[in-house]
Amino acid sequence: MSWLLSLTPQTTPERAPSSLASLRQTVSPGPLSKKYSSCSTIFIDDSTVSQPNLKSTIKCVTLAIYYHIKNRDSDRSLDIFDEKLHPLSREAVPADYFHVDPEHKLIYRFVRTLFSAAQLTAECAIVTLVYLERLLTYAELDICPANWKYIVLGAILLASKVWDDQAVWNVDYCQILKDITVEDMNEMERHFLELLQFNINVPASVYAKYYFDLRQLADDNNLNFPLEPLNNQRAQKLEAISRLCEDKYKDLSRAAMRRSFSVDNLIGIRCSNAVLS
Repeated sequence: MSWLLSLTPQTTPERAPSSLASLRQTVSPGPLSKKYSSCSTIFIDDSTVSQPNLKSTIKCVTLAIYYHIKNRDSDRSLDIFDEKLHPLSREAVPADYFHVDPEHKLIYRFVRTLFSAAQLTAECAIVTLVYLERLLTYAELDICPANWKYIVLGAILLASKVWDDQAVWNVDYCQILKDITVEDMNEMERHFLELLQFNINVPASVYAKYYFDLRQLADDNNLNFPLEPLNNQRAQKLEAISRLCEDKYKDLSRAAMRRSFSVDNLIGIRCSNAVLS
């Protein structure tokens, strides 16, 4: 279960997992404009559970990672994730790099670069956060300046293989991060899986909870999903999607009725209207 929303800038995270509902008290990274519907104009976004908005989802996930780093209670880590021992780049880093918490925009750029180069989906970003929080809970680790890149990279690597139909190979990530070897990637992935106790299952209920909690996190931090006016074209698109869902529901109901009536009409099925939100 997710526990990132239990973090606040004034408190430290508990070791036992709690609900994602916790970052609602956090300080916004900066004021952003927000659109509101009126009698003449309705604003909606196109992000759904099955098709989240990629850019906004990555921003929300990296904001959650940012608060995990900012609100950690210690710096418990493992050598396999330590960037000081396994540099991701040959370029010199600032002297205080491993002692100063990274800003949200730095985490976002790192994740966005990987997702763009590997052509990963927004759903993969949500699963990445699931694996990251699961690792922190199972292994009793803290994500900190010295290990956050490797932990995020490991979660992305695993999520892309489990979630996406066309997985990205470890060697492909080596083409993105040119100073890391395939052997290092393989070893890091193996340790990541072992620390997760090979629990890579993400039930639909867990995925949906993370999606809606991330939306709440975005709303609480003025990090809103892009809103566009509802016009005729978008209205027709939404109507078509609703009609498709309704047709699928009717087909399932008819199939259930046929199966029930096959036993001497002893069981009847009562159809009720579905409420779609």
